[in-house]
Amino acid sequence: MRVTNAPASRKRRRRWLKAAKGFWLRRGKLYRYAKDAIDHGRQYAYRDRKNKKRTFRGLWNVRINAACRSAGLTYSRFIEGLKASNVEVNRKVLADIAAQDEAAFLELVKVAQAGLEGKAKA
Repeated sequence: MRVTNAPASRKRRRRWLKAAKGFWLRRGKLYRYAKDAIDHGRQYAYRDRKNKKRTFRGLWNVRINAACRSAGLTYSRFIEGLKASNVEVNRKVLADIAAQDEAAFLELVKVAQAGLEGKAKA
């Protein structure tokens, strides 16, 4: 007689269906379609965890650029000046400072400009 290990198979299928809870139509009710939907969903989640970082870095750059331009400097010159001044602040923090504390950001702009002047003299 063929043994199929039905309890384990049923448990596994129930676990897939539980993961697909809330999906529309067949995807939430039928094992075959739920398994495909969960597989695709997990692939997208893996991919988009990487894309999320990329998207946020772009957003930070836009915010920093907007604040720099209002202070009379471009984004690239600002970053170049900070590097010349040996200021190690990441873009996430720079964007937060640009959005929340304009006075502190203007101080960073001054530091960057001083770094650019020092670089030009050397």
